Amino acid sequence: MAERDVVFPAGRQALYEKNRYSPAIRSNGFLFVSGQVGSRPDGSPEPDLEAQVRLAFDNLNAILSAASCTFDDVIDVTVVVVDPESKFDPIWKVAQEFWGAAPHPTLT
Repeated sequence: MAERDVVFPAGRQALYEKNRYSPAIRSNGFLFVSGQVGSRPDGSPEPDLEAQVRLAFDNLNAILSAASCTFDDVIDVTVVVVDPESKFDPIWKVAQEFWGAAPHPTLT
């Protein structure tokens, strides 16, 4: 059986335990990360879109850091956007700050 470790970012264990899911599981050299949203540390939503996207990437970065990974280690990203025509530009503005230089992850 494969070994599995739960990876928790600092200071958010209670939020994940309350909602009964793992932020990430490390298994056989891979890191499987749960979907990240632009929530504040208390779990409440951030109303400003750019700040929300930045929080989502900050949350993902905290999980990656807790697993001794960086955005350079990310292979695939799934993004769910409501009303992409009006929100695409602000999202990619922030995403590029985190993704850095090519090669970029695949994107769905």
